[in-house]
Amino acid sequence: MDTDGLTGDMSGSKILVIDDEPGLRHTLGLILRDEGCEVLTAGDGEEGLRVANAERPDLILCDIRMPKLDGVGFVERYCSGDGEALIIMMSAYGTTETAIEAMRRGAYDYVSKPFDADEVILTIKKAQEREALRREVRRLRAQIGTGTGFDEVVGQSAAFREILSVASRVAAYPTTVLITGESGTGKEAVARAIHRGSPRAESPFVAINCGAIPENLLESELFGHEKGAFTGAERSRDGLFTEADGGTLFLDEIGEMPPSLQVKLLRALQERRIRPVGGSREREIDVRVVAATARDLAEEVATNRFREDLYYRVNVVHLHLPPLRARREDIPALAEYFLRRHSTRLGITSAPLHPDILGLLVRYTWPGNVRELENVLERALVLSGGEITINHLPSHVRESSSPFRLPMDGDDLSVKRRLPALEKELIARALGRTSGNRTRAADLLELSTRALTYKIQEYELD
Repeated sequence: MDTDGLTGDMSGSKILVIDDEPGLRHTLGLILRDEGCEVLTAGDGEEGLRVANAERPDLILCDIRMPKLDGVGFVERYCSGDGEALIIMMSAYGTTETAIEAMRRGAYDYVSKPFDADEVILTIKKAQEREALRREVRRLRAQIGTGTGFDEVVGQSAAFREILSVASRVAAYPTTVLITGESGTGKEAVARAIHRGSPRAESPFVAINCGAIPENLLESELFGHEKGAFTGAERSRDGLFTEADGGTLFLDEIGEMPPSLQVKLLRALQERRIRPVGGSREREIDVRVVAATARDLAEEVATNRFREDLYYRVNVVHLHLPPLRARREDIPALAEYFLRRHSTRLGITSAPLHPDILGLLVRYTWPGNVRELENVLERALVLSGGEITINHLPSHVRESSSPFRLPMDGDDLSVKRRLPALEKELIARALGRTSGNRTRAADLLELSTRALTYKIQEYELD
């Protein structure tokens, strides 16, 4: 493996090697000393803690399986204290899942045994360069007083702020993140915030919906292709992994990815190398992956629709976004944010929302979540010219806080006016049950796919 492309200088670095195999400690010591490093060693996790706390290494290489205190236990105890060294786990066959658990608890990355000298050096150099960049970003932000990247993610509810707190902490590292939640909950917005808050902020953020591209084209879209690789490939083309090199690749609806591509994605994430369709050589990549899905991936694994090894690879840090109905206290702030943004974009001066309108917005169940709220407010802004009244809201929003609320005496009993709200709720439920699959949802609703598509557009459930 060629490491000449990395400019990181390891000389002078203090590195602690923790492993119960004396031969491996000796071998790694020779490799690292050749790079000019000062090498410390320990034979188990407890001894490693004592050495780490006394010597303050810059980086730690730690084995998973050890006597007295294993690698996960070491990471947990070290990171819960004031330890600041980057930790790279050494994972033998069958311990990959454990290594990922260690990353959840604070480890930076892992290498798989057996490994060669170049692989170890490459991983260490990448870790050191990323850490140096992270510290520089923090220094510059402190110097010029900029935000963290999460300033544009709106929400003050306790549950949502906790999610953003975790996201802001993980943003500084290249750790893979899995974001789950119903359609329209803002998964891509959080993914973009993670990118903006990372050392990769100046590099590309590239997004792809894995369920929106036919299977026969998705591989080429992700990994690129060589000229003549298939019919119509008249020239070579870089894929999204290459476009996102140095930055972040957002894999939306990863649960829709076909099994054949799941294997290739897993290899790309593990090896940090890709092979274009029709290509004979692999390309090295430096991409941080954030994945999202409305599906329950654990259930998909249980039913053999999603690879278990890929699931553990992308589910290093899991962020579950609650539906808007579960954080109603955020609706006024979201409404203000969307009105301000669209007013600027459209050149419309908007007046503050009347409390009665805010009350309707807070009481409504929002089956389409944040996306539906934004669409409703943009529509109302355009129709009103800036002075939004209740009549500018869609009927299903203004007439009921719940589409299934039965009318009381004196209320409107019109079936004609009530049916659209019921229809919208049923469509939203069908889409949720099928994780957005329109064909399956149409079957449940006993509609044609074309009719369902029209109604989704009509009710702004896109």
